[in-house]
Formats: sequence, C-alpha cells, structure tokens
Amino acid sequence: YTFDTIDSSGYKIFTVSLKGDGRSYQFRVKNNRYNRFSYIYVFETSGEWETLEIPFHKMHPSFRGKRLNVPNFDGLQMEEIAILIGNKKAEDFKIKINKISLK
Repeated sequence: YTFDTIDSSGYKIFTVSLKGDGRSYQFRVKNNRYNRFSYIYVFETSGEWETLEIPFHKMHPSFRGKRLNVPNFDGLQMEEIAILIGNKKAEDFKIKINKISLK
C-alpha cells in the first residue's frame, strides 16, 4: 500500500492486529516508494487474532530475498507498507488485518 510520505520519526514500533493461518509472513516497509528494496520483518501467525509489535530497528533491508549491506530501518519516514507470504509456493493462504498503527 503506497501513501503520501509519513513523518514517523516520533515512533519506534508498528503494531499490527491480525488473524493469520499459521504460516510465516513478512511485514515490509519502504522509506521511499522508489527504492527497489524493502525493510522486512518475518513473523509467524497463530491462527487466532493477535497483536504484533514490530520494532523499526529489527526490520532489515532485503531485495529479492537477499539481505543487503544497508543499515536497518531508521523509522524517520515511510511511503509504503506490505504483507508478503514469501515462500515461493503456489498455495492458498489467508490473513485478515484489522489495524496497523504506530507506537
């Protein structure tokens, strides 16, 4: 999801309320929508409604599955967020997102 630049310098954590299907997903953010890479955080879902806390500093830069030699997400600004199931399998999946916020 792409949006106008958000000044996120006053925050340190994403909170995500969701219900997954027991699979592993990636939460992704871009500080500039034109960057080819994203900052990612891998998380497991339980199959129940849950709220995740994702610290900015734990989001590492990645491009096409490869970790880059770039510092982790500084959290100063953002222009795009995404959820990805990056397992390279053609299969059904289901994740419901209730709310994404900054803390």
